[in-house]
Amino acid sequence: MPEQIPESHRDLLEKKTFAHLATLMPDGGPQVTPVWCDREGDFIRINTARGRQKDRNMRRDPRVALAISDPENPYRYLEIRGRVVEITEQGADDHIDKLAFKYMGKEKYPMRQPGEVRVIYRIAPEHFHTMG
Repeated sequence: MPEQIPESHRDLLEKKTFAHLATLMPDGGPQVTPVWCDREGDFIRINTARGRQKDRNMRRDPRVALAISDPENPYRYLEIRGRVVEITEQGADDHIDKLAFKYMGKEKYPMRQPGEVRVIYRIAPEHFHTMG
């Protein structure tokens, strides 16, 4: 069961905020990417294309961290450390369209590449750090 996201900072997952996702490279080094995200209950969801570096990293090692700053006050932020507990292509096309609407106001994700396969990663939070 994931840890509960602190009520004081849940709004950061509802706003149009970018999360910076840290994954682990094969040599153990960090790799950080800004990503769109949302929440499903106490789980965090992100979406990317199969085969990208973060996809390969999360399939190999499920440990991740996310840092989300409030766009209205960058000194207020939420750090989440957790694990990817589910990787699925089912519903991923609809999910990226939902995120495109949240972040861009577009009904359909406009940056899709030919042959691209979308994937959802469900993250169970294990630890939080908040500021502000």
